Amino acid sequence: MKNASTALALTALAAAMSTAFAQDGPGQERQLGTVIITGKHPTSLPTQIPTTIETITGDEIARGINASDAEDALKYLPSLLVRKRYIGDYNHAVLSTRASGTGNSARSAVYADGILLSNYLGNGAAFAPRWGMVSPEEIERVDVLYGPFSAAYGGNSVGAVVDYVTRMPSRFEAHARLSASIQPFKLYGTDDTYHGRQGNMSLGNRAGRWSWYLDVSRLDSSGQPLTFPTRYPAATESAAGIPVSGAVPGRDRTGRDWLILGAATRYHTVQDHVKAKLAYDLSPTLRATYVFGLWDNDSQGRPESYLRDSAGQPVYSGMVNIGGRAYTLAPADFNQSNESLHHLMHGLTVKSSTRGSFDWEVAASLYDYDKDSLRAPTVALPAAASGGAGRIVDQHGTGWHTFAAKGVWRPEGAAGAHVAEFGWQEESYKLRSIENATADWLNGAPGARNQAFSGRTSIDALYAQDTWKFAPRWKTVLGLRYERWEAREGRTSNATTTVSHGSRREDYFSPKAALAFQASEDWLLKASLGRAVRMPTVSELYQGGINAAGTLINNDPNLKPEKSWTGELTAERKLDTGLLRLTAFGERTRDALYSQTNVLVVPNVTNVQNVDRIATKGLEAAYAASDVGLRGLDLNASLTWTDSKIERNDKFPASVGKWQPRIPEWRAAGQATWRVDDRLAATLAARYSGRQYSTLDNSDPNGFAYQGASKYFTTDLRLTYRIDRQWSAALGIDNLNNYKYWNFHPYPQRTWVAELKWDL
Repeated sequence: MKNASTALALTALAAAMSTAFAQDGPGQERQLGTVIITGKHPTSLPTQIPTTIETITGDEIARGINASDAEDALKYLPSLLVRKRYIGDYNHAVLSTRASGTGNSARSAVYADGILLSNYLGNGAAFAPRWGMVSPEEIERVDVLYGPFSAAYGGNSVGAVVDYVTRMPSRFEAHARLSASIQPFKLYGTDDTYHGRQGNMSLGNRAGRWSWYLDVSRLDSSGQPLTFPTRYPAATESAAGIPVSGAVPGRDRTGRDWLILGAATRYHTVQDHVKAKLAYDLSPTLRATYVFGLWDNDSQGRPESYLRDSAGQPVYSGMVNIGGRAYTLAPADFNQSNESLHHLMHGLTVKSSTRGSFDWEVAASLYDYDKDSLRAPTVALPAAASGGAGRIVDQHGTGWHTFAAKGVWRPEGAAGAHVAEFGWQEESYKLRSIENATADWLNGAPGARNQAFSGRTSIDALYAQDTWKFAPRWKTVLGLRYERWEAREGRTSNATTTVSHGSRREDYFSPKAALAFQASEDWLLKASLGRAVRMPTVSELYQGGINAAGTLINNDPNLKPEKSWTGELTAERKLDTGLLRLTAFGERTRDALYSQTNVLVVPNVTNVQNVDRIATKGLEAAYAASDVGLRGLDLNASLTWTDSKIERNDKFPASVGKWQPRIPEWRAAGQATWRVDDRLAATLAARYSGRQYSTLDNSDPNGFAYQGASKYFTTDLRLTYRIDRQWSAALGIDNLNNYKYWNFHPYPQRTWVAELKWDL
């Protein structure tokens, strides 16, 4: 009851300081429980949305969110969390949804202009969506579809579908923005300040049948430490080793005492983004659009030792003595890394928008790891600072491509009782990763192979769904999706041996159903049910190792796909100036994919395995209104209660009855934006998440520690002021109350943001 009281109090606070997201964004309308997508811009969303959708516009983002990255647009939407560790986080910013934690990146789908940004080469923190292919300034709106209730999407939509629709001008326009951030950071033995700066410029125009848009940005950011070398207290006393001071005592996520020896993975990141769009209207109702994206990332990860010898010099290697006990420092304790990424994106769409009896769309996209290289030393500091032996991880040749042909048929025109949607889709993923030794980790050429893994997966799908208004106040959406999944060309290698894996091909059907009833002018009732089959990724199947006997370890090429049934009941109440939504949701997943230890075999095996059954149920409340009590005051608030438990797991019985990792019982978010006048606006926002766990057996009760997952309550502030017709400025503070919280890594502490913007 204490947790419930706390959450209810936080909800009241969130409702008092929240801002309204448009329930019906540009190009959308609501008709009898179905959102009708009518915008002309290419989008991955079907024309008929059978369930809950939330939308935020680019104007609302600029006014109410300190957005340095595209994922910040989702910050206050109901039941969503992006695990963004620092400004420019490119490899761990995973999206979490109602029944999927931040370790399940493959259980959501992210698109930009209909082009897939989700990284289905793997599942987990290292396979975050490619957010860098979208800059906040180019966003026209963001649509979020909750749940796997549309037949137009595969099993990765089980959590949510996010679609970024970027700008396409109707006349000449130009924009420029400069921003800077400062984060004072104190934790363990670190007391430092981290800075960031960002610049963006965009141009666009429309002339006759042609329109174009160009967006260019650069981010230069330094982040706080993300990892920390540690040691558990040695069992016996010893006089061996160099006496050092500076180790910080603490407790790990299980509550066990340990020593924190330093800070590592402090990234200095420089990112360049280019997005070019060219559209041509073949006719008043037929448009062809080409999209090109370039994302370039250069980052350096550097460590800091807290340990000091008698002369006050930092110690990074060798045997040390802390408090009369000896410890040996390994080169990996204070890890360094240089990473260079050059990714390319292409998309081509031809789409008709007659709103008559038939419309169609053909779309293709390609995401290419043109360059993807990580260099790290295998020798310790200080020698590693100037070179020395190391390793190179190269993922050149990795990527994915998609193709879709879709149609919309309205037998009696736009006002008919039926709207049928159907299509064929193809998705193909290729992962190629090889690690080589090198004599010089900074600039040396690749040498002998250490390990490698590669493989392909693909999905061919057919779908059809019919939206049927069978009575004046009733509407239903019935759909079916057929998928053929294939895995092939899987290989796992060590320095001398390669094991090839056989091909697999499997077929699945996923039915969908939704029903809406307009109970009165103000009340709308909806019910949705859908099956989702989330296929194993290339990394889950093939990324592992081979022992000295030539036997595979740490991977299982025979993993089963996750199979989920998800349901939702929703009541929407139209208010004088807004909307109130109450949603009950539930999900039952069989063969969930998690890394765990199989205790049924000897010796025990730890790798990605199928968890027999996980059940989730919950309630979500969302409120949005404008001009509430005070002219210009926009409010938005949401509260989510979730109960997500492991019901059966034969391979790891200790996890049965425990919470699914990274899903809190309570979470809440809200904003209040006061548009004082046409020039000045002020926003106060808050987010809350309750206690959560990172392990399947919930053996990590201490969330406020390195590798732990903690609760949090943070507040944000933003002030925007339009100086004149062309110039505007903004000041903001993220984590205003300087809450220190964790999701394995520490989240940012209080961060100050300043912006200057010019618009023509």
